[in-house]
Amino acid sequence: MRTFWHAAALAAVLTALTPATAPAARADDHRHGESVRYASVKGCPDKNGEKRPCGPWRLVMHSGEMTLLRDAQTVARHADGTSSGYQVAPIAVSGDGRRVAYFTKQGRVAVRTLGGGVKLLAADALPRAGQYERVFNLSDDGAKLAVTTYGKQTRVFDSATGAQLGSAGRDEPVEGFSGDADEILTVADGEDSVTDLVIYRDTGEQSRRVTPPQLVSGNGPHALAADGTTIANLVMGKKPALVLYDSASDQVTATPKVKLPAGGVRRIDWTGENQVTVHLALERDGRPTRMTVVQISVPSGAVKVRDRYTVLADSYVFASCGG
Repeated sequence: MRTFWHAAALAAVLTALTPATAPAARADDHRHGESVRYASVKGCPDKNGEKRPCGPWRLVMHSGEMTLLRDAQTVARHADGTSSGYQVAPIAVSGDGRRVAYFTKQGRVAVRTLGGGVKLLAADALPRAGQYERVFNLSDDGAKLAVTTYGKQTRVFDSATGAQLGSAGRDEPVEGFSGDADEILTVADGEDSVTDLVIYRDTGEQSRRVTPPQLVSGNGPHALAADGTTIANLVMGKKPALVLYDSASDQVTATPKVKLPAGGVRRIDWTGENQVTVHLALERDGRPTRMTVVQISVPSGAVKVRDRYTVLADSYVFASCGG
C-alpha cells in the first residue's frame, strides 16, 4: 500500500484489537472477505484551531467493522526519538488487506498479519532518519515490504522473517511491487529533465531503466506486471485510456479506451495476468472523501466496479489497501 498523503504484547492477533464502531459497508470482491479496506487516523484541533493527527490508527474492514491499532505510532517521531507534533507516521496495507506495516510505539517496524501475529524488523533494519522520511509499500499478498527513506536506498524485506532481501535505487520514489512481487518499480530523474522508470529485482539488482514516452512518464501512477516488463498507467480526461507499455521494446503496445467512474487516480496495481485494479478518489478541500475501486480487463479495457466506500469524515489522513 502506498499512503495517500504516507515482545509478547505485540504478538496479539489483529482480531483481538479493541473493537469500535464504523458505518456498514459492502465488499464486491470475495477475495477480501474479512480484511482491511483502509487505515485512518483522526484529526483533532490544537489550541490554534489547526488540525493534527490524534488517537490510534483505525483499521476499517471490508465488513464495515473497525479495530484500533493501539501498538502503532500515529504521530511521527524525529530521528532522535522526539515527537514531530503533527506529521503522521507511515503505514501500509497489503493489496489483499491481510497485512499492515507500521512503526510500533517503541520505534520498530512491524508487519501485522490479520488473524496471525506481528513480525518486528531488526532495530537497526533502517538508516537513521525521522519516521516522516519513510514510505512503506507492501506487495499485493503482503509477503514483501519495501521501505523507502528520503535520500537513501529502498530496502526490501521478507515480511514473514524480517530478513532484508536487498537494497535498490537511491532517492527514487517507489511506485510499487510487480504483480508477483519479484520486482519493484521506481521513478528516477533522467537526463534533460525527463522522467525514467527503473525496474529492480527484490534483491536489489537493476533489471532495466527506461525513458518512456510522455504518454507513459507524464501520466502516473504506474504498475508493473508479473512479467517484470509490462507497465500500465491511465491517461485521464474526456476519453480515459489504459496505456500498456513494453519496457523491453520501449513500445506502447495498447491504449484501450475505458469508461471510469468519477474520481482521480490514486493507485493502480496488477491483480491478475490480465487484470489491472485502479483506486479512484473524489476529494473535498484536497482530501479524499469517496473511493471507487475498479477492475480493468487487459487488453479489452472492460471495467467492473469492485468496491465503493466513504472515508471516515474525521480522517486526517488515510491509506487504502492496494490491489
